Amino acid sequence: MRHAAIAIGRELERRMPDRVTTFWWKEQRPPGSVFVDYNQNARDRTIASAYSLRPRPGAPVSTPLRWDEVTDVDPQDCTLHTVPGLLQQRPDPHQAIDERAYGLDELLEWYARDERAGHGDMPYPPDYPKMEGEPVRVQPSRAREQ
Repeated sequence: MRHAAIAIGRELERRMPDRVTTFWWKEQRPPGSVFVDYNQNARDRTIASAYSLRPRPGAPVSTPLRWDEVTDVDPQDCTLHTVPGLLQQRPDPHQAIDERAYGLDELLEWYARDERAGHGDMPYPPDYPKMEGEPVRVQPSRAREQ
């Protein structure tokens, strides 16, 4: 699953280099870019599902959106108190999620293509043991000169 997330992140980064990044270290990310966090698919990680309450002030809710809503929504507008009304105004964008199955085969093919082109694994989170094939896991500003 992690390799599939890396593959889709890299492909989005190729298609929209000014808008999407897979750089693990924040200091390397272009300002205003969206970070595809492939490590949320590493073992022992959890991810907020749709409509999960987030442990933050104001009780924000992880809210699925339609693409046409993305530019108009402020994340602070999606809270425990507002999302029920939103669902009464428009249908749930995920209501048909179980109607079609998707596979990871194409994404894993993309990962293999990138690997053949010299792009191997990506860094794991700092609290993970060093993984086989993983690149150096050091924040660039803290790396020693070679």
